[in-house]
Amino acid sequence: MHACPCQSAETYDDCCGPFHRGDALAPTAERLMRSRYSAYSIGDTSYLLKTWHPTTRPTSLDLDPDVSWFRLDIISRTGGSMFDTAGTVEFRAHYRYNGETDEQHENSTFVRENRSWLYVSAV
Repeated sequence: MHACPCQSAETYDDCCGPFHRGDALAPTAERLMRSRYSAYSIGDTSYLLKTWHPTTRPTSLDLDPDVSWFRLDIISRTGGSMFDTAGTVEFRAHYRYNGETDEQHENSTFVRENRSWLYVSAV
């Protein structure tokens, strides 16, 4: 069993795997954000597009195979609970590219429609 890329301390099969396989829906905006980070880590573009709000979703997504995501830090969140319909998650996603390390710092907005959380955009 492999650790989940989102660093939840759970295995991938018990954490983000069910979301990626379509066996479950992320119950909160943070869980969706974590599962999207894991999808970037493993190159699951279909999941990323599926969980992107249709009003901001690109028509296609090409991930750079030379980017290696290795750490996720959740900084803060607003709303986004199982009882909310909107929320934000601020995070830092750390990666390696061409031997250098860097990070993506973002405050992402999410909405819940028809029981599914969707990524909208960065604030």
